[in-house]
Amino acid sequence: MDLWKSIVTDGFEQLLFIQDRPSGLKAVIAIHDTTLGPAMGGCRFWHYGSEEEAVSDALRLAKGMTYKCAISGLPYGGGKAVVIRQPGQSGNEAAFRALGRIINRLGGLYITGMDLGTTVREMDWIKAETDYVTDTAGSLGAAGDFTARMTAYGVCLGIQASLEEAFGSDELRGRTIAVQGLGKVGYFVCRYLHRKGACLLVTDLHTGLVEKAVKQFNAIAVETDDIYRQDCDAFCPCALGGIINERTIPQLRCRIVAGAANNQLAEQHHGDMLHRNGILYAPDYVINAGGIIVTAAEIAHRSGEYARRRVMNIRNTLNSIYRCADSLGISSSEAANRLTRQRLG
Repeated sequence: MDLWKSIVTDGFEQLLFIQDRPSGLKAVIAIHDTTLGPAMGGCRFWHYGSEEEAVSDALRLAKGMTYKCAISGLPYGGGKAVVIRQPGQSGNEAAFRALGRIINRLGGLYITGMDLGTTVREMDWIKAETDYVTDTAGSLGAAGDFTARMTAYGVCLGIQASLEEAFGSDELRGRTIAVQGLGKVGYFVCRYLHRKGACLLVTDLHTGLVEKAVKQFNAIAVETDDIYRQDCDAFCPCALGGIINERTIPQLRCRIVAGAANNQLAEQHHGDMLHRNGILYAPDYVINAGGIIVTAAEIAHRSGEYARRRVMNIRNTLNSIYRCADSLGISSSEAANRLTRQRLG
């Protein structure tokens, strides 16, 4: 990885390497673009195969947050914190408080929140050292898993918009949706789709979650490596990113890819590959923006109902992207990028 080249090419403003010896903290904060406002993005606590993977993940996610805020009309830029998790390590208060002190020194340039591997507990530890954090106990986003529910709601609205674009009807009843990943957001997606009459194919590394979905939603369990090869109307990735790539695209037997995972395309040209293969792609940073919309509402001291109405706009945004793609004869991923760059100036 040519780190400096990546920073310059993608227009990153800052990349911070952080260590705190007493607590064992090793972390990275990437700040991509603050043209529209302070950088906002969650704090990920994850084990990586190498430090380079951790840095690469932070950079990709931060850039995605810039695009997500811009396309959603939010006055924020993109950032991301990645706390490197050692095998068998659990979060400790001293480490996250040390991270909070670093964030506080940035003076509001970066605002963090929950992400993969972190919970309200870690956000409360960060809160002890800085006000530049969301998703703390009693906050709008944390109450009743509101952030996860709104993210899932936006994804389901995006699936319906995609169905209408691909088939001329947004009706979910009788449609087959393959869901990869049954974490909080993925499980809420399944619940919504099931209530609307969709047939679900599900997979997850945790067999207990799969068994629960089979019982609760009458879903069909699928092996993790087989989920790409399922005959379905839509493939809904709700786990880790990079899963749309040279290996998986030829396996896809769906008409639509629309899910909650960040950075679904391993490389930007994979969006064009989907387009050439006749598969409609709902750009991830558009369809999964419900969480950041809730965070923005929380910072502005707005209500949950206000946030829900803003999440409903995800469908309109996707419709605009699909119209742009159709009129220009380009992929939906390229259309989304063009519209986003216009908003960023």
